[in-house]
Amino acid sequence: MANKSIVQETFPVLGMSCASCSARVEKTLNHQSGVQKATVNYASAMATVEYDTRDCSPEALQQAVQNAGYDLLIKQDEDTPDELEQAHDKKYRALKFRTTWAIVLSVPIMVIGMFFMDMPYANLIMWLLSTPVVFWLGRSFFTSAWKQLKHGTANMDTLVANSTGIAYLFSLFNMLFPGFWLERGIHPHVYFEAASVIIAFILLGRLLEEKAKGNTSSAIKRLMGLQPKTVTVIDGSSSEKIVPIGQIRPGDIILVKPGERIAVDGTVTEGSSYVDESMLSGEPVAVAKQKDAKVFAGTINQKGSFRFSAEKVGTDTLLAKIIHMVQDAQGSKAPVQQLVDKIAGIFVPVIIGIAVLSFIAWMLLDGQSGFTHGLLALVTVLIIACPCALGLATPTAIMVGIGKGAERGILIKDAESLESAKKIDTVVLDKTGTVTEGKPVVGDLIWETQTAETGNIFYSLEKLSEHPLAEAVVRHLQDARSVSIDNFESITGRGVKGESNGKAYYAGNRKLL
Repeated sequence: MANKSIVQETFPVLGMSCASCSARVEKTLNHQSGVQKATVNYASAMATVEYDTRDCSPEALQQAVQNAGYDLLIKQDEDTPDELEQAHDKKYRALKFRTTWAIVLSVPIMVIGMFFMDMPYANLIMWLLSTPVVFWLGRSFFTSAWKQLKHGTANMDTLVANSTGIAYLFSLFNMLFPGFWLERGIHPHVYFEAASVIIAFILLGRLLEEKAKGNTSSAIKRLMGLQPKTVTVIDGSSSEKIVPIGQIRPGDIILVKPGERIAVDGTVTEGSSYVDESMLSGEPVAVAKQKDAKVFAGTINQKGSFRFSAEKVGTDTLLAKIIHMVQDAQGSKAPVQQLVDKIAGIFVPVIIGIAVLSFIAWMLLDGQSGFTHGLLALVTVLIIACPCALGLATPTAIMVGIGKGAERGILIKDAESLESAKKIDTVVLDKTGTVTEGKPVVGDLIWETQTAETGNIFYSLEKLSEHPLAEAVVRHLQDARSVSIDNFESITGRGVKGESNGKAYYAGNRKLL
């Protein structure tokens, strides 16, 4: 029997700036007592935790993550996704501002550093331009690195802060005290352009990264958009009242007008119509709904109107379960990701070690200019390791792949399925509706005796019908003109009947005829 005390919850993680951050948060969560399994997705900034409620609580998880230098959002309501999106937009705009100005200031520094090194005050101009880039536009790297240091850890920001900080301070020393090197027979070079261009490049990388993260959630937003925000409820006195969807409770009677989306799952109590359920079944032909028929959230009512009794609301609806499944799949990890996470966890300390070794090797093997070359080697190693593609590429690819699938009605259960999908060479479809245009079309029309009058009557009869196949006939006969039809009657599941000039006409399937 399943253990009732084990629950799985998803929490937004705040303050992560690279893949090694997500590896650290994941490790922290997995070390908490009562946690069965925790995974952190850097691309979606979400932690999925399976824990035993007897030994662990969201507050304990939050405290542990805060102690590691990050934060976990545990109090969530229906506005949380919007608040997170606003925070993401704010972050993106700030990043765009910093990136633009870093590039604007770095370009002249690069031009002077490469072509006009000997012009008067070249070093001073480069210093004046690079200082705001490093310490104002690139300050987030230093604050993040300091925060990590306080917790005894390091991340990609540590590499950026070290490399650009060392390059800047070394250049400042060379600019202020050139005599120190000239006495030793070494020309004092400055590397202001390296420090500022690196910050501009890495900010540009982060900007593209944020844009990618924003785009990946669009599929989920689209799925959520399938649910209307308000619904028309019929209260005890049979009067209509428009209420927010969050207030719907099981047993409420809801009115669905022509063209509206159905808000929650339920059963038809009164009226009839055809409902487009293609988002669930892939079948293009709308389904007839009579009394006692089941209807589902997100499907579209066509021409008729009906009332239904709400049964499953909120997170219990079929649509909510589909959204939850897609979110879970986007947060899951492909087998290749396990390897990436292992590397990300030890990546930064290993890189710092290699950088220090490079510096020592140059000092020992290149007597005269060993210090300069060693320092350059140290900065180079730190810089080359900075871009965080390692930890972002796989989760972003998974989120985009699963999101694109969801947009097109293909639901992928987890990242492992997506990874093994590359081996597929044959796809077998069991429904014709899946590979057609999604709306029925009349292929051919054979008349026994065709006159303009019979064409007009057939057209007018079908125009009054709500059946999706009748729409196809109307489209096919678009050149006919309407005539008046008396005593029109829809014969459920069979066809229609009407009178013209005192004569009865029927249009329908074999059962009717």
